[in-house]
Amino acid sequence: MSEIVDYELFEVPPRWLFLRIETADGLVGWGEPVVEGRSHTVKAAVEDLMETHVLGEPAAPIEDHWQTMYRGGFYRGGPVLMSAIAGIDQALWDLKGKRFDAPVHELLGGRARDRIRVYQWIGGDRPSAVAEEARKRVDAGFTALKMNATEELERVDDPATVRQAVERLKEVREAVGEEVDVGVDFHGRVSKPMAKRLAAALEPHEPMFIEEPVLPEHNDELGDVAAHTTIPIATGERMFSRWDFKEVFEDGSVDVIQPDLSHAGGITEVKKIASMAEAYDVAIAPHCPLGPIALASCIQVDACSPNALIQEQSMNIHYNETSDVVDYLADPDVFDYEDGYVDIPEGPGLGIDIDEAFVREQAEEDVDWHGPVWRHDDGSVAEW
Repeated sequence: MSEIVDYELFEVPPRWLFLRIETADGLVGWGEPVVEGRSHTVKAAVEDLMETHVLGEPAAPIEDHWQTMYRGGFYRGGPVLMSAIAGIDQALWDLKGKRFDAPVHELLGGRARDRIRVYQWIGGDRPSAVAEEARKRVDAGFTALKMNATEELERVDDPATVRQAVERLKEVREAVGEEVDVGVDFHGRVSKPMAKRLAAALEPHEPMFIEEPVLPEHNDELGDVAAHTTIPIATGERMFSRWDFKEVFEDGSVDVIQPDLSHAGGITEVKKIASMAEAYDVAIAPHCPLGPIALASCIQVDACSPNALIQEQSMNIHYNETSDVVDYLADPDVFDYEDGYVDIPEGPGLGIDIDEAFVREQAEEDVDWHGPVWRHDDGSVAEW
């Protein structure tokens, strides 16, 4: 078994962190361990895990590496540690696939599909011009879109705010018709009373799902929100392990889960979460407003998960002002979207070839992205 002899971390624009792991016989695996806006913190966590548990060890026993990184430090879970584990796990699976000259999904049991549907973001953080942007994206071939529901909301906001959110969705629906799906992201910006009001008001325009209608620390309130609507409820981007998801499965209020392959423990953990979801008749739509390694990891899990519904991807997303997903790929055609779908890659490992020279060049840039801090009119901090 070839041992791990070296690793490097690269902070690259717009807001990503890439991990390169090398084995004694020269194989290279790539991962994307990052929390948006906390790349420096996750970088330190990756270094700690690699130096303590992984460097000098054989690359092959991925499950043992995962258990050691998760359980070996006594304190466990949370976005930083689970994202660090996720990136290392992705790189180990990339190495294993290259070792056996097979895509990761083949090593996980084989494909359940030939391609996965993708959706495109429209409208930005403060949603605007959504109808015009929706037309453009549908004309470009997308059959599913997602938009933010609102800007910041008060705990109990006025009727005009609700009407504006409804009007935006109505405009998109009128622009693209009934054959295009439109997800609406509440982004955890919405309190329980406003989530109930918004869900009921949006329902006539039939969104594909409402996402993160309440913050994950209020998941116990999802049943109350679900009781006010027939719209499918999605959540999970800020949940980091199968134990976090266990409670929402048992509650029965969630229809679509959205674990992030760079936050929720990587390929090893999200495949387990997807299988748990299948047992509860819950679909999976992995969260991924991130870079090419994260997206490739998502697609490998989508490929072999029968309950995969749709895949988020960040091409032309509002965060990607300086660099985009395919810029870091030697062959950008691997993410060639056609008729609203992307084919399952057949290349070994994660199925992508990273342009290492470009990564090194971009890592020379000053990368220090942080999410905005929004405030209400009275000066108090609002949810972004």
